[in-house]
Amino acid sequence: MYAIVDIAGQQFKVEKGKKIFVHRLEEKEGNKVDFDRVLLIDNDSKVLVGEPHIKGAYIEGKVLNHTRGDKVIVFKKKRRKGYKVKKGHRQEYSQVEIISINEKGYVKKETKAELSKEEKPKAAEKPAAKKTAEPKKAPAAKKETEKKPAAKKTAEPKKAPAAKKETEKKPAAKKTDAAKKETEKKPAAKKTTQKKTTSAGKTATAKKSSAAKKKDTAKPKTDKKGGTGKKEDKK
Repeated sequence: MYAIVDIAGQQFKVEKGKKIFVHRLEEKEGNKVDFDRVLLIDNDSKVLVGEPHIKGAYIEGKVLNHTRGDKVIVFKKKRRKGYKVKKGHRQEYSQVEIISINEKGYVKKETKAELSKEEKPKAAEKPAAKKTAEPKKAPAAKKETEKKPAAKKTAEPKKAPAAKKETEKKPAAKKTDAAKKETEKKPAAKKTTQKKTTSAGKTATAKKSSAAKKKDTAKPKTDKKGGTGKKEDKK
């Protein structure tokens, strides 16, 4: 009778009384271990195949000791980079002896631990319920009621005088704008009268200069001796 078991990610062919080396287990030396990931059982030419595991089947074993394997050297190198790393590694193993191969009757240890945990909190719930009483909520409600009248004090009387001030300021602003417009218009009228007088004066001086030029052109030019400057025909 033999079986194929998955232990820590590795498959082993197991028989009763056989000793195997497995990746290190958390169990202490001398403790018993159950492996439930049974893939196949051959019992006198009666073969049971799991899908992927056989339900209820398990293999019972015993941890003999914990050892370490041979040293393995891990060497890394990158050429033309000056990179070299050399490390050693020794894998840790556990030696297990197979006691029995069972097709049925496996019970997980986790379920037993869960049952023991469920029983303990039930006894602890009773004193916890007594401590959680409800009279503490009443003072919290009183605090909320005390805060509400404080909120009423901060009502809207402050906003009313602010509105009155705005209404008082508006007519004052209109008066100032009207006064500014009147003051700006008056000097503008004076400037126009000055411009008209200056333009009239310019035209008068221009007329005088043109009349003087005409008079000069009408008079014939005379020499110092009193001649007109024209050549007289010789007789």
